[in-house]
Order: sequence, then structure tokens, then C-alpha cells
Amino acid sequence: MACKLIFGAVQKVSEKTADLAKGGMRLAGSRIRARRLDLGMRQADLARRLGISASYLNLIEHNRRQVAGKLLSAIARALETDAAALAEGAEGALLDGLRDAAAGQGGAADLERAEDFAGRFPGWAALAAAQARRIAALERTVQTLNDRITHDPHLSAALHDVLSSVTAIRSTSAILAGEGAVDAEWQARFHRNLHEDSQKLAERAQSLVAYLDAREDEERAPVVPQETFEAWLAARGFHLAEVEAGQPLADPGRVGSAAARLIAAHAAQVRADAEAVPLSRLRAALERAGPDPAALAGELGADLGRVFRRLAALPEGVGGQPVGLLVCDASGSLTFRKPVPGFEVPRFGAGCALWPLYQSLGQPFVPLRTVVETAGRLPQRFLTFAQSRMDHPGGFGSPPVVEASMLILPAGGTEEAARPVGVTCRICPRAGCAGRREPSIVG
Repeated sequence: MACKLIFGAVQKVSEKTADLAKGGMRLAGSRIRARRLDLGMRQADLARRLGISASYLNLIEHNRRQVAGKLLSAIARALETDAAALAEGAEGALLDGLRDAAAGQGGAADLERAEDFAGRFPGWAALAAAQARRIAALERTVQTLNDRITHDPHLSAALHDVLSSVTAIRSTSAILAGEGAVDAEWQARFHRNLHEDSQKLAERAQSLVAYLDAREDEERAPVVPQETFEAWLAARGFHLAEVEAGQPLADPGRVGSAAARLIAAHAAQVRADAEAVPLSRLRAALERAGPDPAALAGELGADLGRVFRRLAALPEGVGGQPVGLLVCDASGSLTFRKPVPGFEVPRFGAGCALWPLYQSLGQPFVPLRTVVETAGRLPQRFLTFAQSRMDHPGGFGSPPVVEASMLILPAGGTEEAARPVGVTCRICPRAGCAGRREPSIVG
């Protein structure tokens, strides 16, 4: 398994290096032209020294003909520079930004021309990449503020205080503006109340603005015990090494009693899973059966929910790729979240109604395999496996307890038709969605 991972990583690095080299060669013409102009040399003079036509040199300088080998070396000597300086690729971050911007607009054909655009118009290319990054940051801010405005108890309390102060000021001013005469003593009291309430309103409004303008790390600060628990797990990579080794769980530190109970319950679940399916057995089964959870469940003699949890607990992921896991109850509320890059998960409440996670709630014990594509400027495809199970912990006649789990893996090169999904309706840009339950605040 390790050899396969290393070979795959080396192959990806080699492919990336080849792509960058190819992009650099396509941009060599722009650097040749810039160097020639710096030297004050005419295009015809350079072409004459190289023994090529001026029209062919013009095509090279406009990145319409690739140049390499002896001709590139001759050009470098004529321009009194190094051939490597002419051949090296454009700034990697700039090209990545352009590719992201083009992909976000669905411009697959434009991806091939990103290098040419960066070479011919570096200023405009930098502006386009910067705008793409800014748009992505604003989209994240909208998502964060949407979660906070909808569910944040501190924000709700602050708004309540502001409304209370406004109501008090309005009531007092209505009395003073009434038709009847107000005694001088009472009038002084009302003025004093107006002054005090207006001061409170100003202070609360300033605090509210400061809270909304908090830094990104403060915006993501845990609010409820489940968030504290998940933040603690994320800091450890969602892997409890000491529990896997049969040792007691390390002290979680100051996380609060409610979060500590969640951590303890999760550690007990990890211990039971590790005893039933040790990591060594899981890795060996992965080498034989691959990342198919159904095949792994048959080989390991474990149910799918346990296989999902074991795969999500692997410290190295599956095939070097990150693994996500979502768990919800019968109400649709997410009780466990291990996200993966590109598959956004709401901070509070339920997610997209089209997630296979929720589909499985209506089909207990039926395994579902679905390729999904996320909404947004940079759609990404994921392979999901979902299943729900029903228990009766109270015995016959008791209400059933339903839990659904969804494993999230990168889709890789699969060509299967993908199901469009989002995060939540309020920030999903897809129009005409059959699962929409409220209007979107983004276009």
C-alpha cells in the first residue's frame, strides 16, 4: 500500500512538473519579446541574426509557435541572456488563480489559454486572479454570516437587546410628542430615560458591528458543545492514536463538560471499532479490495457504518486522499461532521436536501452509491456511500432510533453522471432545484 501511495505521489509530481514546463515553453515567446524590447533591438534584426523570417519570429513572440532546443539557445545568445530564463514558466500562483477563475465560469476551453493570457497580459491576468480570490473569500463570508444570522445564539441575544432599546426610545418619544401636556418633572425623567436608552443603543450597536466584523478565526470559533468537540477532533486529524493502541484517551483539556461527554462517547465508539477492525486489518483489506465500502464490509465481517467510521479515522486517508464522513439523526440534524475540501458542510442545522445522506433515511439498511457535484464557482465531484440503520433500544413498541451515515471520497476520473447538490438552499446558486425549500440569497 505504501509503495502504491509513493508511486502515485511521484507520478502526480512528475505530471505537474511536465505541465508547468509545457506552460513555461508556451510563454517563452512573451519573455523573448520583452527581452528584445529591453535591448532596443528590432524584430527584423533579431530574425536576421537567427536566420529565420521576421514573420516566424513574430509568431514565436506571440506564443503561437513553441521554441526550444537549438533555436532557444541561439535566441538566448543573441539576447545576451540565459536560455533557462527564457524557458522558465510563468508564476505558478498566477496560473493557478487563472485556472480557478476559468473553471469557476465553466470555461473548460479557456483553461488551455491561461498561460498565453498570463504571458501576453500579465497585469490583466493578475487582476483576474485577484478578483477570483476576492469573490471566493466573499462567498465564504456570506456562508459564515448566513450560519451566524440563522443560528448564532449570541447574535440573536444582541439583536434582541438592540430591539429592546429601540422600543424603549420609541415609547418615551411617543409620550413626549403626544398632544397632552407633560409635567416638567416627568418631562425631565423622560429626557433622562431617552439619553440613557440612546447611550445603551449606541453601545449595543457598536458591539454588534464589532461582532459581525470579527476575524475569520473568531467567526469560526466554537459556539455549541458539538462544535467544540469537532474542533478538538479536527486538531487531532480525526484520529485518536492512543485509543487505537488500546490506551486511555489523553486529557482533552478545557473543553467544557458537555463537549467532554461527546469526546468520551466518541472515544468509546473508536475503541469498539478498533477492537473489531484494527487498522492493520483495514489497511490489508484496502490493498486487496480497494476503497469500496461494501467489499470491505464483506471482507472484514463488519457493517457499513463501522467501515465508514474506520475509513474516516485513517490518518493517511484512502489512497492519499482525504475522506469525509457525515452522520445525521432522523430529524436530519448533523450529529457528526468530518468535512473534505470542496464539499462544504453547514455550520448549523441540516444540509442540502438532495444529499444521499438524507435519501438513505427513507431506505433503511439499503446501501446507496452516488456521484455528486457541488454547486459554486468551482464545482467538484465526489463519490458518496450512504446507509441508514434503525434500532429499538427501548425494546418492542418503543420509538425507533434512526441514524444515517455518508462517506465522502474524491470521485477521481469517473465519468458517471453526477447529482447536483449544494450546501444549504439560502446560499445555493442553482435555480429550479426540485429540493429548494427557501429562496437563495446569492445569484
